[in-house]
Amino acid sequence: MMRRASAWGACMLVAVLTACSAIPDKPVRATLYDFGPAPAATPAPVAPAPLPALVLADIEVTGALDGSAVLYRLGYADEHQLRPYSQARWTAPPPQLIRQRVRQRLALERPVLDLGESAALAREGGAAPRVLRMGLEEFSHQFESQARSWGVLRLRATLLENTPAGERLLAQRTFVVRQPAPSPDAPGGVRALAAATDEVAQQLAQWMQGVR
Repeated sequence: MMRRASAWGACMLVAVLTACSAIPDKPVRATLYDFGPAPAATPAPVAPAPLPALVLADIEVTGALDGSAVLYRLGYADEHQLRPYSQARWTAPPPQLIRQRVRQRLALERPVLDLGESAALAREGGAAPRVLRMGLEEFSHQFESQARSWGVLRLRATLLENTPAGERLLAQRTFVVRQPAPSPDAPGGVRALAAATDEVAQQLAQWMQGVR
């Protein structure tokens, strides 16, 4: 009986150890990134007249850029393939983060409205403000080599005027900015893409001041 009990106990111990070894490791949570604090505001030059209000539409995007993955390209291997970092995610899809940053920059010089706020203004008989529409065409960490990489942002901006006959094109421009990444990894790519976004927002604000 004692031998049977010992054998049974040994079997139970093996079964428990086997079951424990079959339990998967706790999954590693992806690190979440955003653009960090907005750049410190610098006093804007005094304009000859206040800049009119502007409607900022949602940024149009398709494909992988509409997700929350931090994407990269290996230009030295296959520049046509977008790859996601396995343990890095944006806190929101890039179009939302970029739009927020652009809005912060433009709001330093003029009122910035959403489409819904513009519709309410029109119902109250106010003048219809211009509309800025944007399309995100590239937003990735691009490697020229294993040690050299850039954050690349390509954004198409279209400025439209509301008329009784519909929207009329005033100007259109594509902005392309490359910022060097401080390290060849996800954190380095995130910092480079955040810097590229701030630079595009600055260029966009200067461009719009010149459109009459």
